[in-house]
Amino acid sequence: MSTLPVIAAVDGSDDSLRALDWALDAARRREAPLRVVHVRQYAVWAQPDVLVAGAPDADEDPVLDRVRTYLEDRPDRPRTEYLGAEGAPGAVLPELGSTAQLLVLGSRGRGGFARLLLGSNGMAAARDAECPVVVVPRPGREVDGEAPAGPGPRVVVGLHVDSPDDATLDFAFGEAALRGARLQVVAAYQWPLQSWAAPGEMIPPKIDQEAVENETRALAEGFLAPHMARHPGVLAEPYVLPGDAAGQLVAASKGADLVVVGRHRRRLLAPARMMGSVTQAVLLHAASPVAVVPPGAVEPRDLPED
Repeated sequence: MSTLPVIAAVDGSDDSLRALDWALDAARRREAPLRVVHVRQYAVWAQPDVLVAGAPDADEDPVLDRVRTYLEDRPDRPRTEYLGAEGAPGAVLPELGSTAQLLVLGSRGRGGFARLLLGSNGMAAARDAECPVVVVPRPGREVDGEAPAGPGPRVVVGLHVDSPDDATLDFAFGEAALRGARLQVVAAYQWPLQSWAAPGEMIPPKIDQEAVENETRALAEGFLAPHMARHPGVLAEPYVLPGDAAGQLVAASKGADLVVVGRHRRRLLAPARMMGSVTQAVLLHAASPVAVVPPGAVEPRDLPED
């Protein structure tokens, strides 16, 4: 079996070079090859939006030439290959995710409007790719709230106790193990609770916040137990917090190595892929790189030998 590569999407922008640096480090940690991909944008009205036969030669691509120069003196560089493709990046990049264990790109590349915090290509890849997608933001993004203090590297993962996703937790624990990082597990619960009553009906007794917090903590610890058993070297710290999950994760992103969030499963009445409001908000506002994990993603993934 051969290990699937880490893919870095580049377009010549500084954003994509930051993503390339992150992907290079990720490939080293995974002992995986690095695949650098540049997708040349077709004219939307004239060309198909899929990867096509006869794609441009990677040896004749100035963007990939720049990357070769950028990487040539890097120590311990993993086996690196370069791929030139043509089409709409928002369609081509998610397709490439089927041949990768990780897809990494910048928060905004060339052609992005300055006011946008996340470009359409990043949003499409995070929503549609079959592998986890990491979006690397520009440095200096400010967030509100206080991140938990503590020395050393830190990975953050969101845990929805009403619908926990094992794939997201698996990825987060694996990433923390690779980085020698502690894992901060954010389990937010709604507070204050909304009480609704029709005219003439009695409003039920108030629910004690401490009871809600204790129940959320007990559920979170139960979901984490099997992952902690598989990763005894990872210190996992559950943080049970009231309020908006997206806000808590964005605040926790300050100083974190990575924030890990899940992507919605397809539903019978909504068969299209969706990310969910919390995942989208974290992608737009987190100060750290964000990994979006599709349901059922397994990492690392291998290909049969040729």
